[in-house]
Amino acid sequence: MAGQYRNLLFLLADQLRHDAPGYAESYGGPGLAKTPFIDRLASRGLTYTRAYTALPVCAPARQSLLCGRHPDSFGAFWNHGFFHTPDFKPQAAFTRALAESGRKGYFAGKWDIARGTGPEDFGFSSYCGKAEYSRFFKGRYPALDFTGGWMGCESPVALEDADTHFFARKAADYVREKPREGFFLWVDFGVPHLPCRPSAPFSKMYDPEAMRKWPGYDDTKDGKPYTHKQQTLNWHLENVPWEEMAAQVARYCGVVSQLDDAVGLIIRALEETGQLEDTLVVLTSDHGDMCGNHRMFDKHNSMYDDIVRVPLVLSGSSFKPHVSEALVSNCLDLPVTICDLMGLPPLPAAHGISLPLGGEKKRSHITSSSNGQQFGFFNTRMISDGRYKYVWNLTDTDEFYDTEDDPGECRNLIYKPSYGEKIQEFRALLYGDLKAHGDPFASEWLAPQLLEGRKI
Repeated sequence: MAGQYRNLLFLLADQLRHDAPGYAESYGGPGLAKTPFIDRLASRGLTYTRAYTALPVCAPARQSLLCGRHPDSFGAFWNHGFFHTPDFKPQAAFTRALAESGRKGYFAGKWDIARGTGPEDFGFSSYCGKAEYSRFFKGRYPALDFTGGWMGCESPVALEDADTHFFARKAADYVREKPREGFFLWVDFGVPHLPCRPSAPFSKMYDPEAMRKWPGYDDTKDGKPYTHKQQTLNWHLENVPWEEMAAQVARYCGVVSQLDDAVGLIIRALEETGQLEDTLVVLTSDHGDMCGNHRMFDKHNSMYDDIVRVPLVLSGSSFKPHVSEALVSNCLDLPVTICDLMGLPPLPAAHGISLPLGGEKKRSHITSSSNGQQFGFFNTRMISDGRYKYVWNLTDTDEFYDTEDDPGECRNLIYKPSYGEKIQEFRALLYGDLKAHGDPFASEWLAPQLLEGRKI
């Protein structure tokens, strides 16, 4: 079996912010939560501080992670369930390639990737999904009702019965089977997606009074797209005091630490069975979470760093540990990189490039896109060079931020004459990127907005 690693452990969180893991503190980030096991993974591998999702919505990001193609290029604009979405039948997926190499695949956790498909369609020979956990949960807690709505609450569920630890145990049990063929194990935890309901002891780990106010919390949103203000109104957050929001942030951090504890169960199983050295461990998220910043929850309808930037860690025995500031795409680049490291053929038609493993920088800019959904369609496309960010809002005011001087992304500089040349440059670069990966909105009807500056 060729490749640098025999096994793959792919750990996927849902709505994990790029600044949430504790290791972020080492490179100037807040490191919102205590995550000793994730930090340990980072200490024995590569940490990417400028990783971006291709599209900050659950199902499209997961589809992209499987095939390495941009979601907009094959119609994965939204989550299935709200509206009709096309079937997901990619030409290739890295998990299928792993199965074809002789490795044995197991999936644990939240699938929800596309209607009508399951893990078995993508090379996994066995799996444990939400239905199995639901049966387990109803058997233990037949009459339990959660309080708090979308704001979350302390979970009365014992930690060992929480979904994080249920799926982690399933994954750890699979590791202990030590498949002779080698394995690829995908664990999709489904958290810290709201509502945040940490179990004890993590429910009491963070004091709301110690939560630092988000830099964009009091953003007036003047000169910004209409949807930003509307998103706040839709969630009834316009008058929520920081003290109340801080309690939600504390619960979010509690769930992140609970997720980390679950990760520890799997890592210990790899160590106990002597398989850690032969295993490539990847940790990332489909997208981030507004978590109250700009008085917003969830994602949709904006392209702030809170949701488009994601954590990304590659951990393994072949790496010289370091922190990389290179601009990378987790959705597009990870499938290509995994194929390289696992000794698989190149992934056909992938849009990504192999991640820089030695600290080099391969991109001058990175793009991401969104099509709204939760409260209506709103097409946006973003490009960033790591400092400046331009957001093309196809039917509203564009945005331009200097994230170095304005990390909270509160001041929209789109109409500042001194940035006119930079904005023109970014618009042209964005159009080229959209055209290259087949974005349907890089059309003759809309191209003048980007190439001729025909925007109000």
